Amino acid sequence: MESLTTEFKLEMYRRMVRIREFELAAMDVFKRGLIKGTVHPYIGQEASGVGVCMALRPDDLIAGTHRSHGHNIAKGADPARMMAEIFGKEAGYCRGRGGSMHIAAFDTGSLGALAVVGSGIPIAVGAALGFRMQGKDSVAVPFTGDGGTSTGNFHESLNMAAIWKLPVIFVVENNKYAVSTYYRDAVSTDDLSVRAAGYGIPGVNVDGFDVLAVYAAAHEAVARARRGDGPTLLVTESYRIEGHYAGEPEVYRSREEVNAQRQKDPIVRFAEVLTSDGTATPEELQEIQSAEAARMVAAVEFARSAPMPDPATAMDYIYA
Repeated sequence: MESLTTEFKLEMYRRMVRIREFELAAMDVFKRGLIKGTVHPYIGQEASGVGVCMALRPDDLIAGTHRSHGHNIAKGADPARMMAEIFGKEAGYCRGRGGSMHIAAFDTGSLGALAVVGSGIPIAVGAALGFRMQGKDSVAVPFTGDGGTSTGNFHESLNMAAIWKLPVIFVVENNKYAVSTYYRDAVSTDDLSVRAAGYGIPGVNVDGFDVLAVYAAAHEAVARARRGDGPTLLVTESYRIEGHYAGEPEVYRSREEVNAQRQKDPIVRFAEVLTSDGTATPEELQEIQSAEAARMVAAVEFARSAPMPDPATAMDYIYA
């Protein structure tokens, strides 16, 4: 892998901060009762989404989960349009029909966030098959959590992609909990990447708090897929610092456990790398943080002032 430029590393940092600030804003508007439904924050996992998505091209496709604000932003989606979608407004990516858990940003290569656990995995495999049939060297990347690895969708998709050597990078973000179920209470191994061996494909386990490590692993897996050598299972070991949803009681884990994991904050960690290697000064990184925070204030204002969908269009986009 080639050495990364200053601009590239700063863009990594910018996208990680953008995700964090978006999630803080989304949690705030939910807790103030300004939106319907709920939000599932990606806080703590920013290095995973950014590390993977910055190894992709615009024509590569991702498929997400119920926790995909971060994936969409990492792939380049507009936070203002995403916030408008959360507010159920016409200016949102899905014209207010999708909400927090179903944002699809086709213009940036996002096939959509899909709330049913594991449901995006076979969709991405289908996209990869489409690339193969069209003679393209694009790749598809389905994201799932540790809970998704125990679904039939996961295993059948790995099997199909392995047999046909499809250009897929299966990304498992092991944030340790499937809602309230600790992953070791549901699987018989500490390392979920060993499940790749059953399908004869590489399984890679990487520190999900380290954006550079994630990027390096994703870069290699993407290159392998583009060469026609087939899929890779990439497991990023991370942690969901906030609850399963905003405001969750979190009775299944201790404050001590969460606080210990909070010390691994991937944004703080990357900031230390950038300042120590001379990429940026602390003041420059603070400017990025302030700019992204202001951007989210503007995104919320845009969403609040945007029009609601016309009730006359309630039956649009429904197919049988």
